[in-house]
Amino acid sequence: MSTDPQLSARLRRRTVLQAGAAAATGLVPGLRAAVWAAGSDKPEKEEVRIGFIPLTDCASVVMASVLGFDKKYGVKIVPTKEASWAGVRDKLVNGELDMAHVLYGLVYGVHLGIGGPKKDMAVLMNLNHNGQAITLSKALADKGATDGASLAKLMGKDKREYTFANTFPTGTHAMWLYYWLAAAGVNPLQEAKVITVPPPQMVANMRVGNMDGFCVGEPWGHRAIMDGIGITAVTTQDIWRDHPEKTLGTTAEFVKKNPNTCRAVMMAILEAGQWIDASLQNKVKMAETVAQKAYINTGVDAINQRILGRYQNGLGKTWDDPNHMKFFNDGAVNFPYLSDGMWFLTQHKRWGLLKEHPDYLAVAQQVNQVALYKEVAGAMKVSVPKDVMRSAKLMDGVVWDGKDPKAYADGFKLKV
Repeated sequence: MSTDPQLSARLRRRTVLQAGAAAATGLVPGLRAAVWAAGSDKPEKEEVRIGFIPLTDCASVVMASVLGFDKKYGVKIVPTKEASWAGVRDKLVNGELDMAHVLYGLVYGVHLGIGGPKKDMAVLMNLNHNGQAITLSKALADKGATDGASLAKLMGKDKREYTFANTFPTGTHAMWLYYWLAAAGVNPLQEAKVITVPPPQMVANMRVGNMDGFCVGEPWGHRAIMDGIGITAVTTQDIWRDHPEKTLGTTAEFVKKNPNTCRAVMMAILEAGQWIDASLQNKVKMAETVAQKAYINTGVDAINQRILGRYQNGLGKTWDDPNHMKFFNDGAVNFPYLSDGMWFLTQHKRWGLLKEHPDYLAVAQQVNQVALYKEVAGAMKVSVPKDVMRSAKLMDGVVWDGKDPKAYADGFKLKV
């Protein structure tokens, strides 16, 4: 449990209160809020299969199961290791998975029928902020390409086909990669070759020369440095500080049929994220757990530095980054802002994945389960923002606030 005495006291107090309420009402602890108590609050489905890809940011799903937070809320989370994001997509759509640790943009792509089958989808909550990176090959670094500007310069001088990998066409990593290249003056879809590679296969593919660079979640960026085959050109938090990343995603149909199950799972994962962020010791314990073969299957030393904010770029530079991967951050991480979902749609339009402007706000309102999240947060005494929109200034100085998504999408110099 947390080494933060105040947090520990709050957790103990909440457990006592929940236990007393449960004894009085016969309900599962944590599922007693009258706001949704239309009959029984018992989870409709007690065993929940949640897909994940071997990435550090699957940790709150894994730890909710390992630490037993799921049982506390009356469900059993079965973390299910998947080979690729396309596999996650297909299994969510056909019902083999109930939920998934999943790319924000993948959920929106499926909802709109781009990048695969069309099905109404739901984002229950955000799982993490930050913690991805763009890696360039050691061969490129040896030629002086160590950041966006020097890469653009090399590409302009040394003409050949440059290949960059992302993890899914509509996903977060594709959008970070495209945004970063475009900010450096490189049109990713016209001046480079873009391929899709599952996260755990990135390092092996770079080792044999299949790509010049890739964008992926940890621990694979740090793994490339440890293996001496790549360097970190930029972290995604330097593209957009506290950017949305993975979500707890499911289908709209599952939410409609199993609202109590959704709330129970959200509570368990929210508490796991809270536990991870509570102390350095918890983060180290998390790293030791998710490094195991059943989850990420890598050395714990590939995980436990960057989740503590200790970075190196593979060229001798080291730094402490306060904007490293966060899973809770006093509740700031998990709220499903409508503007976050809308941003991915603007980039899908920018790069030609969407041919026409969608109704940005309406789509986000359909997908992001804001009311459900507020119920869960209220029951757990987790603060929620007053506004469903948030603003941020990205690396190129352009501000995103969700107010005029059409103008924002059309306003970029480099686009399809």
